[in-house]
Amino acid sequence: MSTPTTLRALIDTRATQYPDKPFVLAGAAHDEERTEAGAAVTFAMLQAQCRELEARFRQAGLRPGDIVSVYMGNGVQTATLLLGAMYSGLVVHPLNLLCQPSQLRYIVEHSDTRMIFVCDETHDAIAAACAALSEQGHARSIALVRTAPEAIDLPALPQLEPALAQTAGTDPAVANGDWAPGHVVLPNDIALLMYTSGTTGAPKGVLLSHRNLLANARNISTEHRLGADDRVLASLPLYHINGLVVTLLAPLYHGGSVVMTPRFSARTFWRDVARFGCTWINVVPTIVAYLLGGDEPTGFDLSALRFCRTASAALPSDHHRAFEARFGIGIIETMGMTETAAPIFSNPYDPALRRIGSIGLPSGAQAKVIDREGRECAPNAPGEIVLRGEQVMQGYYKRPEETAKAFTADGWLHTGDLGYRDEEGYFYINGRAKELIIKGGENIAPREIDEALLRHPGVLDAAAVGVPDSMYGQEIVAFVVPRETHWHGAPDAHELRAHCLRELGRYKTPKEIRFVSDLPRGPSGKVQRLKLLAPAPD
Repeated sequence: MSTPTTLRALIDTRATQYPDKPFVLAGAAHDEERTEAGAAVTFAMLQAQCRELEARFRQAGLRPGDIVSVYMGNGVQTATLLLGAMYSGLVVHPLNLLCQPSQLRYIVEHSDTRMIFVCDETHDAIAAACAALSEQGHARSIALVRTAPEAIDLPALPQLEPALAQTAGTDPAVANGDWAPGHVVLPNDIALLMYTSGTTGAPKGVLLSHRNLLANARNISTEHRLGADDRVLASLPLYHINGLVVTLLAPLYHGGSVVMTPRFSARTFWRDVARFGCTWINVVPTIVAYLLGGDEPTGFDLSALRFCRTASAALPSDHHRAFEARFGIGIIETMGMTETAAPIFSNPYDPALRRIGSIGLPSGAQAKVIDREGRECAPNAPGEIVLRGEQVMQGYYKRPEETAKAFTADGWLHTGDLGYRDEEGYFYINGRAKELIIKGGENIAPREIDEALLRHPGVLDAAAVGVPDSMYGQEIVAFVVPRETHWHGAPDAHELRAHCLRELGRYKTPKEIRFVSDLPRGPSGKVQRLKLLAPAPD
């Protein structure tokens, strides 16, 4: 049997191989009264639903290359719609539920979406965005289709206006061809449009092809030695590149299964892992922090669990060690970007070869560190990490100039991450180029301050930023999410500054500490430090 080269071919192949095997299992609701699990979708059921969706998309007037959006939380229906759109030759666009109204209006307009799937919780926000765009003269008609994330029955689709069906997919990077009987989805066709918010400017729409997505589904399966008997808990949202590729597409690739819970809950996390016999979990550093601050997983059988995988932001070394010591579960730290269809670095599966504090080795790709002149740095010399590989994006939607700037002259993707490579080829990240703090001419990596703050038991999350200062050029301000369950209550600023003086010395101790309820994060989960100092959007 040939290796599938598109998501359509992959779904068809798995339906033939494992027709009755569960693929997506609906997890329990996150309340005390309900503990039962929901329905399961087998590989054969998934194929049948994708084919039915394809027929409904065609009848509605959509063409290959048209963009459809999904603005819902995790659930069986959400997963089916995402996969069904890509199966049909459409470009699927998962909308981030954390978008502010101004961002939502911009993305809905910029994406040229033809149809948006919404649920009760998201309908009003999208309706308001569409109404505002209409008042501004936005001519395109957008169909809203109401359903529920956990539904099983596919929703009926409205008929789109025939005249508008000719205007979609005009971007050369998106238009996949005519939709006629027997239309063939090709590896280089765009499958996914996902917006990523940088530290400044409007969100950029990353274009990923079937080839890009399958490359990383393969890399994840290979790196972590995953097979048909493996099962993962989907604790990250599917509008997150990590959640979509790692916990949905990778199990599809290796024939495994995924438990789809509505959202992460520290209270029910270990219960769900045990009940469904999950063999691996996929989290981000914030989840690690919440689990460390939660109850012991006593009474739950976690014997099937082989490892915990973390990505999307640097995992503080102390949290890494504390998690492994407390729960007895090894962590594989990885790193990726929306522009690379999730992971492009991974620590090895073998625990003896992992490096705490390192993002690991290149995963199915090439990576190097370059200086400001573009020359490759020697081992341990700092610079910018650049990448090249099959999983690297096709470009930014309707942003040719920014696409060109994203790559070096010889085709390497700029990450904007500062770091170095050691003698054994392991990579390390010190911070973002745009977020580096320069105080009195000395470069200070924000992550060093973050990690010092996180070593205080009363700190749940932290992010340091540089602010203008007349004497030093920049001074340090730290934003802290307190851990309210700390034994003597939330810490105060004086206590945290004293802690930093002991850990960092006076020069790197924040001049000011500001307490916040959470930190702003982009779709990939990375903290957007510069937004901490920006005025709140409307």
